Amino acid sequence: MSLAPRLDLRQSQSLVMTPQLQQAIKLLALSNLEIEGFIAEEIERNPLLEAASTDEVVRPERAEAPDPAGADELVSGAAAAEPLDLDYATESHQQDSVADGGGGFDGGLSMTGGAAGAGSGEAPDLDSFASGAASLADHLLAQAGAVIDGPDWFVAQHLIDQIDEAGYLTASLLDIATRLGVPLVRVEAVLDTIQTLDPTGVGARDLAECLALQAREADRYDPCMARLIDNLDLLARGDLARLKRMCGVDDEDMADMIRELRSYDPKPGCRYGGEPAQAVTPDLFVARTKAGWAIEVNSATLPRVLVNRSYYHELSHGPQDKSSKAWLSEALASANWLVKALDQRQRTIIKVATEIVKQQEGFFLHGVAHLRPLTLRQVADAIEMHESTVSRVTSNKYLSCARGLYELKYFFTSAIQSADGGDAVSAQAVKSAIKSLIDTEGAKILSDDTLVELLNARGFDIARRTVAKYRESLGIGSSVQRRRSRALEGA
Repeated sequence: MSLAPRLDLRQSQSLVMTPQLQQAIKLLALSNLEIEGFIAEEIERNPLLEAASTDEVVRPERAEAPDPAGADELVSGAAAAEPLDLDYATESHQQDSVADGGGGFDGGLSMTGGAAGAGSGEAPDLDSFASGAASLADHLLAQAGAVIDGPDWFVAQHLIDQIDEAGYLTASLLDIATRLGVPLVRVEAVLDTIQTLDPTGVGARDLAECLALQAREADRYDPCMARLIDNLDLLARGDLARLKRMCGVDDEDMADMIRELRSYDPKPGCRYGGEPAQAVTPDLFVARTKAGWAIEVNSATLPRVLVNRSYYHELSHGPQDKSSKAWLSEALASANWLVKALDQRQRTIIKVATEIVKQQEGFFLHGVAHLRPLTLRQVADAIEMHESTVSRVTSNKYLSCARGLYELKYFFTSAIQSADGGDAVSAQAVKSAIKSLIDTEGAKILSDDTLVELLNARGFDIARRTVAKYRESLGIGSSVQRRRSRALEGA
């Protein structure tokens, strides 16, 4: 073996992702609203980009099937040539948002009903109805300032800072006293004052204290109610016989006390502050028309950008040095790439959504009971794309149809084998069946074993542990918990 230095030539292949390719992949995973923010940043950074006006916006392609009863003839959005806002068989498909028509969803892409906004051409801004309510801390500080002053005001401010959104004090009084360097008695006295503020029950350290504060406010905190509040664990277990003995009351008094407790608010702070609920904006609209299924990208949340070539022509013919010329060429290439990437993203989303509608047509026609098992690989193989691409396309995106608003990930579910050897069913369909059985169980509470028998009778081959898992995922308690809850309701 020679140890002398030498030069060797080697040829190898490697996959290198350019920054533009990385950005294009990132765009697929963004929702329409996130894309809107991205475009705004790009327009601010690149002077050759400008937002297109409403008249310049070109609608995305149409995906349709000639036979509404079967979606096998559905074509991809990339292959169709007609815009979605064409008047197709007297049905208007142009829709920029759910608020366009100010009414109910009529099964098509247009909105009908309600005259709200009909005169002005604009639907009412629902966000304008959201009030800018003060936070719980602001509400408490405003009240505390009227009843607490001097050195205690500093303690009150610190205590209020330690109250969470539900209205509970989350810190130890001893720790607060040590941290502030004040006697524990003073901290307890200030807390007693805070606990008299609105809402009643705020500043409590646990649920029992919160309910006790509200009972005192209602003048119902007698010895019997105090014992009941001190033994909430027995109430949760439904041990009414033991509670009646401990409280020294009969059935009628116990029922009255339980009704009183139910009227209290276990989280008094939740009625104040917090961010207003944000409505989910759909990225896609799907509707059944006379010609088949129509799929449209929500262009209201997807602004289009154009390359300002006249401005580029003006700059390129002006005085410029080598660095300026290179910057201008780079800006033009970046602008052209962004326009192309956004168009490709839109076509890819429609292509994936088209395949989902094709695979899950039973759901769109008949409901969740007809949802089929579906995986990302099945869709990827059908549209000849990589599985990771389909995963990115279906992330953080919502589809609006006549049955409601669904995340694209909702349509991908695991398979449950059929008991009679037929086609496998979706896990969502099984969950729907379990919820339906429990909702109609009546006075006879169904155990998990009984649910397994009833599901097997419906053709679902499912194990007891799977039933328990699906029941818990639906937020439904066990048969024992439901029986106790039923007993408390009848108390």
